Amino acid sequence: MDDVTDTVFRRMVHATAPADLYFTEFVNVDGLQSVGRPKLLKKVRFTETEGPLVIQLWGKNPENFRKTAEQVADGSLARELGLPEGVNFAGVDLNMGCPAKSEVKNGTCSALIKNRPLALEIINATKAGLAGQLPISVKTRVGFNEVDMTWIEFLLEQKLNMLTIHGRTKKQMSKVPANWELIGEGVKLRDRISPDTIIVGNGDVMSHEHGLELAQKYGLDGLMIGRGIFQDPYAFAPQSPWADIDRETRINLYKQHVTLFAAQWQDGERPIHTLNKFCKVYISDFDGAKELREVLMAAESAQQLIDTLNEALALQSA
Repeated sequence: MDDVTDTVFRRMVHATAPADLYFTEFVNVDGLQSVGRPKLLKKVRFTETEGPLVIQLWGKNPENFRKTAEQVADGSLARELGLPEGVNFAGVDLNMGCPAKSEVKNGTCSALIKNRPLALEIINATKAGLAGQLPISVKTRVGFNEVDMTWIEFLLEQKLNMLTIHGRTKKQMSKVPANWELIGEGVKLRDRISPDTIIVGNGDVMSHEHGLELAQKYGLDGLMIGRGIFQDPYAFAPQSPWADIDRETRINLYKQHVTLFAAQWQDGERPIHTLNKFCKVYISDFDGAKELREVLMAAESAQQLIDTLNEALALQSA
């Protein structure tokens, strides 16, 4: 998720209730292979303290996918990010599902559902760059304007290592419940076309328990949690304690997040208002939470946020 799943938030999740696999924000390969590369590297920064991390790519030029995949596979991108030898991404994921208007208008992401020749070029170019050194996956939807499972068939014919299916069309955005029956149909297609491809379901998964129920019902290999993490930072825990987490602990978790953010983005690569996306994750479900959020979301610096949180904690213990 753009401006959400950065290295700071991933570290918070991994320390709280770790997932098995993480994905970066999606980064544009055409930008990475241009003079704008330095500005985009923030989207893929990571540390050794995070769990296994897949880099998520999008774009339009197959050759730029090949070059980027090659730099991921040989470790040179990780070295550029300052990581030591032996630390690298766990794989490459191609975003063919984002429904954002600007990306679709540019012929990328979910627009590729309508452009299979280009989608195939991109997949093959990425495979060529990876040269079998790292796995390749695709995240997509079940159609563009209408459900079209031939798109899922097409992707499975490419013998991907993993396919993540979001149970909505591009047109549906997130306005209707995800259709898990269609994701289950994807599993049946996998069994027939590409038995070795891992199938991951995505859409409205709110908890570990909920995900397991869906996985068992539809025969899935894995579940992806996206927006559900905004409801519960412990969403990946088998039994989430979040409902019983007290005010002080919630405030301290946000303070930890802000402190990590300030340490990570010392050169202003991320504006402070980026943290507003996370404020409600932690500052919720206790007396005075709404009023405290209003003050926090008006802050103009990380230090101001930390000072406000410290004041709130002091009032708690007074």
